[in-house]
Amino acid sequence: MADSIAILSLLIGLELVLGVDNILVITIFVSRLPEEKRNQARIIGLAVALIARIGILALLIKLSGLTNTIVSDYSIRDLILIAGGLFLLYKAVKEIHHTVEGGHESEGPEKGAASVSSIITQIVLLDIVFSVDSVITAIGLTEKLWIIVSSVIVSFVALLFFAKPIGEYILKRPALKILALSFLITIGVTIFLEGMHQHVPKGYIYLPMGFALMVELLQMRHQYNSNRRPQRVDKD
Repeated sequence: MADSIAILSLLIGLELVLGVDNILVITIFVSRLPEEKRNQARIIGLAVALIARIGILALLIKLSGLTNTIVSDYSIRDLILIAGGLFLLYKAVKEIHHTVEGGHESEGPEKGAASVSSIITQIVLLDIVFSVDSVITAIGLTEKLWIIVSSVIVSFVALLFFAKPIGEYILKRPALKILALSFLITIGVTIFLEGMHQHVPKGYIYLPMGFALMVELLQMRHQYNSNRRPQRVDKD
C-alpha cells in the first residue's frame, strides 16, 4: 500500500508540473473570447479533456502499439507530438501578432462568442498532446488503473481551481501575456523535437522560463512601486 501511495504522489506531482503548460495554453486560447464566456470554455474544455485523457489511458492499457514504428522511424506518439508542436507554434506566433498589433480590439464579441466550440476543441486537442508522454510514463510506473486515474483526476481539479485566477492575472498584463506566448513557442519547439527523436532535457526549458518570469515579476513590482511614489515637484 505504501508503494501505491508513493507512486500516486509521484504521478500527481508529474501531472501538476505538466499542468503549467496546460494553464498557459488555456489562458491564451480563451483570451480570444468575451470575458463572460471564458470560464465556460475553461470548464467544458477541461472536462472533455479529462474524459479524453482517461479514454487514451484505457486505450493504451489495451494497446501497446502507440510507440511502435508505423511510418519510417516514427510512431503514432511521434506523429502526435510533431503535429501538436507545429500547431502550438502556429497558435503562439499568431497570438503574439494579434497581441502586438492590437488585433483583438477589432474583433467583435459576436465573433468571439461564435468561436467557443472551436476554443474548447483546441484545448482538448492540445491537452491530448501534452498527456501522451505523461500517460505513457504513468503506465510504465504502475499497472494499477486506479492510481493513474486518481492522479489524472486530482490534477484536473487543481488545474480547474488555478486556471481562472492565473489566466485572468496574465490576461490583464500584456507583458506577461507576451511572455506566456513566448513560453508556448519554446514548449512547441520542445514537443516537435521530441517527436523528431531529439530529446531536450526539461531543465533546459523550465529553468530559463522560470528565470524570465521572475525578472518580469520584479519589473512589474518596480513599476508598481514607482507609480505609488509621490511625484516631486521642483521649485523654481
